Amino acid sequence: MLFYKKNNCSHIGNSKAQGSVEFLMLFGAAMFFFILFLGVIQTNIQDKNKEKERLIVQNIALGAQNEISIAAESTDGYYRNFSIPENILGKDYGISNGNEYLNISLGKFAVFYKIPPINGEIKKGINAIKKENGQVYLNS
Repeated sequence: MLFYKKNNCSHIGNSKAQGSVEFLMLFGAAMFFFILFLGVIQTNIQDKNKEKERLIVQNIALGAQNEISIAAESTDGYYRNFSIPENILGKDYGISNGNEYLNISLGKFAVFYKIPPINGEIKKGINAIKKENGQVYLNS
């Protein structure tokens, strides 16, 4: 009876192939978690930017409301110029007044603030506000 010694050379080829497969699996898993991490970071940045835009919209509205309220409470002869930004972080927005409310909207977000009765319309850029004969005039 003859016994043949098994050749270990074929076993060496299998371990190289197995190592390559394991490396690809680990690399793929690492890439998956890296892409998932980047997605979470991107979502967080978008949320922060939206919150920043909302705060700027509210600050603009509160500033304009304050200017109008000061004019309404002042005596006749009050006159002042105030500025409203042309855009918010490079984005166009809407601003208007009517029915004793100031409205600012940016995309799907909008704020409404109660204001005293005024004559005239608010606009982006320089606004002139004055009080004459007990009436507040805006850009009139």
